Amino acid sequence: MDLLDWHRGRISARRLAVLIEHMPRDSAISHALHGDAAEWTVTDYLLAAAVDHLAAANWMFAAVNTDENADPPEAPIPVPRPGAPTPAAPEAPPPITPEPPTPHALAHFFS
Repeated sequence: MDLLDWHRGRISARRLAVLIEHMPRDSAISHALHGDAAEWTVTDYLLAAAVDHLAAANWMFAAVNTDENADPPEAPIPVPRPGAPTPAAPEAPPPITPEPPTPHALAHFFS
């Protein structure tokens, strides 16, 4: 598909919007809009939660069953998730939203 078809009037703006909205997860537009979260599915989030719960359960078992004189085990670090700040890193700044192009700039780009 040629994006110039929209400029030439061969496809409607609605059809172009539908095509962009339903791009695959690994597309550049999906990464630009959602960052790393575009690659994560519900299954990935559930697997990360299961890993975190298992690590916490193992940590609790080890903490209860260690010798009184021994140092307690270190608490587990959760699996990093996209969009969530890491415990050691500061919160990310909000994304910059660019100004929409003017009709003149669109005509110049597609001509």
